[in-house]
Amino acid sequence: MFTGIVEMIGEVKEFIEQDTSDVGGYGSSIVITKCELILSDVHLGDSIAVNGTCVTVTDFNSTDFKVGVAPETLRRTNLGELRPGDKVNLERAVAGHVRFGGHFVQGHIDTTAEILSITPDGNAKTFWFQPKDSEILRFVVEKGFIAVDGASLTVIDVDEEVRKGFSVMLISYTQEKIVTASKPVGATVNIEVDLMGKLLEKQVTRQIDNQLKGQLNNTLGSMIDKAIDERMKHIR
Repeated sequence: MFTGIVEMIGEVKEFIEQDTSDVGGYGSSIVITKCELILSDVHLGDSIAVNGTCVTVTDFNSTDFKVGVAPETLRRTNLGELRPGDKVNLERAVAGHVRFGGHFVQGHIDTTAEILSITPDGNAKTFWFQPKDSEILRFVVEKGFIAVDGASLTVIDVDEEVRKGFSVMLISYTQEKIVTASKPVGATVNIEVDLMGKLLEKQVTRQIDNQLKGQLNNTLGSMIDKAIDERMKHIR
């Protein structure tokens, strides 16, 4: 589990296709360098989010670490586009003793998105994104959470009809701390929607199905009603 608070920006040192040297076997690997800050307490098998993608450390030294990348990960994320010299957002898995500054981020990417536009607004910038899978927009709400390349951001607006996307605003501080700020229009980012939305949809859908089948569970129904009320309080 992660918070979406990017700890540092690392640099891709090597992308190894068809790597057979790792314990994980035949697949791809990425070596990331210039990341001493997050390697002081690293262990083999630890999880690190690379551009918001939860991957496993298979080798490391004082400055570099290596992760294995499965074919499904390459299909779902922008990691397959990385080349030596590219910058990436990095975050270690959250520890129990730290403040939780962002939102619950699993590191399981839902889809990628294309940057549609970048508009300056004072010293901030508004980014519009169009997801490759537009179905995820049902989980994206104004002022809700979303993870873009692993960074926890607040949704400014959602347009499901024309742009088929959503926007976020990056303040000047955030622009210095995440890779998204330096990406151009047309570039690809990783998207993970708020887990709470997916869980809520599943429970509501199941409850509706039960109602249609005449199998309404009053206890579950009251739990869902309470959950919806609590969620609406936060949205307001």
